[in-house]
Amino acid sequence: MDISKKRILIVDDDDAIRELLEFDIGQSGYVVDTAKDGVEGLNKALNNTYDLILLDVMMPKMNGFDVCKNIRQARLAIPILMLTAKGTIEDKTDGFDSGADDYIVKPFDIQEVLLRIRVLLRRNHIEETNPITDEVLHAGDIQIFPETLECTIVNKRVKLTPTEFEILYSLMQHFNNAVTLATLLDEVWGYDSNEDVRMLRVHVGGLRNKIEENVKTPKYLHTVTNVGYKLTPFAE
Repeated sequence: MDISKKRILIVDDDDAIRELLEFDIGQSGYVVDTAKDGVEGLNKALNNTYDLILLDVMMPKMNGFDVCKNIRQARLAIPILMLTAKGTIEDKTDGFDSGADDYIVKPFDIQEVLLRIRVLLRRNHIEETNPITDEVLHAGDIQIFPETLECTIVNKRVKLTPTEFEILYSLMQHFNNAVTLATLLDEVWGYDSNEDVRMLRVHVGGLRNKIEENVKTPKYLHTVTNVGYKLTPFAE
């Protein structure tokens, strides 16, 4: 993967942060473009070609969540890394629900930002060279639709974020078997890091909220203690 050809859009209304990111990311070999607010960022995202977007949440004119939702509604599969001062689980869940792929809380270490960028670009490169099939997949009560990033549970149709879809797709490849956290991280993100287990759990929580009637007594997506998760295609 040649990073010198990778174009990154930075959307942040804080001049100091935006200029710092532009300098450091540019120095790392990427081609960088910037936007100072959500409306400008969305316009650039919809009218140009980027390989990744760094997106602040709290911005004038349009917040990052709405920018992200609009990008996904336009069916753009650009990896989106959210940067924000809001770091609660609820805030992260809102970010992932809007379609973000990853989330870093301010203040951040620029080396961590660069690492996340490399991981998301690598993951996207793997998906482009080994795309998930467009074929509708079916297991028990569950059907998934790769082309629209949707699934049905019995007769309920649910829209998933790109990451939620990939987690469900991975679990469906191993249904009725426990899948380790390391396996999920490798299959979904393309690497295994214990530091990102919490991020994985947040995504799984968002997926569970969408496919389960009661998340406290799940029928399909089960936690396997000290291992990972198991998908049961028929309600237990």
